[in-house]
Amino acid sequence: MLLIHQIPPVPAYLRVKVGRHLARVGAVAIKNSVYALPHNDETQEDLQWILREIVEGGGDGSLVEARFVDGLTDEELTALFQAAREADYRELAGQARAVAAALPRRDALPRARGGELAGQVARLRQRAVELAAIDFFGAPGREVVEGLLSGMEARMRTVEGVEPAKPALDRAQHQGRTWVTRAGIKVDRMASAWLIRRFIDPRATFKFVPAKGYRPAPGELRFDMFEGAEFTHEGELCTFEVLVRRFGLDDPALRAIAEIVHDIDVKDAKHGREEAPGIGQLVAGIAAAHPEDEARLARGAAVFDDLYAVHGGATRH
Repeated sequence: MLLIHQIPPVPAYLRVKVGRHLARVGAVAIKNSVYALPHNDETQEDLQWILREIVEGGGDGSLVEARFVDGLTDEELTALFQAAREADYRELAGQARAVAAALPRRDALPRARGGELAGQVARLRQRAVELAAIDFFGAPGREVVEGLLSGMEARMRTVEGVEPAKPALDRAQHQGRTWVTRAGIKVDRMASAWLIRRFIDPRATFKFVPAKGYRPAPGELRFDMFEGAEFTHEGELCTFEVLVRRFGLDDPALRAIAEIVHDIDVKDAKHGREEAPGIGQLVAGIAAAHPEDEARLARGAAVFDDLYAVHGGATRH
């Protein structure tokens, strides 16, 4: 759906008001005074209310159901939506890290501050829910925010003390499974799939599904999904790091790869790995050259096999 509109210069507040309303529903500008949303009943209603607001303020506009024949490609339009939400998620992640810094790592959380911090975490979660509702194409920053918030919420549940460490999972109970993740895999999902097949479940099969709305079949295991995944971001850990920890994979080469994947995926330069920019560019090249996830998986596996060897891993598991 396209909203094509004109807003008069007076009153001046109308342009600001309409701009905020468009941002709130997740619309992106594709030209001056032309905004787009994916077409469904809810987004059409959102734009109709905004159009009414414009007309009542003395402006003019039209709603158009459109298919681009020339100019923007579907991929370019999707990228506009993802870039808009990525900026929102980056801002929210910064706020979440600031709150997380106030949570003690080892000592019990003081009761006097518990209510205040719980309120801050709840407000961050509400903002994340609002962003998820307009994250139409699964911006990568969403999983970073989800991991940060999940980690803080888990910490808030341990006001009386530190949450006990979880025992390592039994790999024997995770054999021959179907592992499900979001389509359009990039560094964390490529690396996690490699880790699963090489170190956890050699007979693993992979299924690539939409970011939203997938209902798992019995026995499927989900990783790096936004909702309901058995293995995904936890706190500031990316999915690869979570898999390494949960399965007790105590291997220096895997720890090195985990740090590289973290720096590329979470984008916080936590480990300062000098290999991260180069590997990030290589993975981006794989994604650009291969739209099919199975091809990305195969090319990514070769990269991580070689990276594992470089960091002292055995040539065979």
